Amino acid sequence: MGVVAKRSSMTFYSDGNDHYSHRVRIVLAEKGVAVEINDCDPNNLPEDLASLNPYNNLPTLLDRELVLYEPNVMMEYLDERFPHPPLLPVYPVARAESRLYMYRIQRDWCSLADVILTAEDADEADEARKALRDSLVAVSPIFGEKDYFMSEEFTLVDCCIAPLLWRLEILGVELPEAQCKDLIKYMNRLFEREAFQISLSEEEREMRD
Repeated sequence: MGVVAKRSSMTFYSDGNDHYSHRVRIVLAEKGVAVEINDCDPNNLPEDLASLNPYNNLPTLLDRELVLYEPNVMMEYLDERFPHPPLLPVYPVARAESRLYMYRIQRDWCSLADVILTAEDADEADEARKALRDSLVAVSPIFGEKDYFMSEEFTLVDCCIAPLLWRLEILGVELPEAQCKDLIKYMNRLFEREAFQISLSEEEREMRD
């Protein structure tokens, strides 16, 4: 994978289909971190993962003796460990606002995506699909105000949104172009970033082929 630049003490256990793994890979790529990416089958996890992560799940980040197994914690750790380019604002109020945006993205959008991907009941999935589509359509004008989400600079918030937007097609969410011009332009800006392209797993590339 393109993120690997040289031998590293850092290892990332990743699921190539998972949007939570993807957000961390975007941060790794934005920072140019030398990291060994282990793409894992979530149904056939490596034996050593259980000894590293008490939940034995993906994603898991190993940096020497440190083991992290919550995606947003990983993202903030990487931003502090590799400060350039910064992916969170400098000032405390702005940093808190960014964290709140990340929380709301999780509650309002990612949770719906998870229902669509895992629901055994078709009606439940359809309800979540409609709710996600309607929510994105409603907030589309926000994406026209600045180059990135509520910011002129690319941040961790965008790292959370990008994997979700990349998966809209496989989620069965079709955005009406006339109502979502600002959101679609934002999507294109994200997807054209070099680091985003580097971050993609083989499975993710196939999602939009």
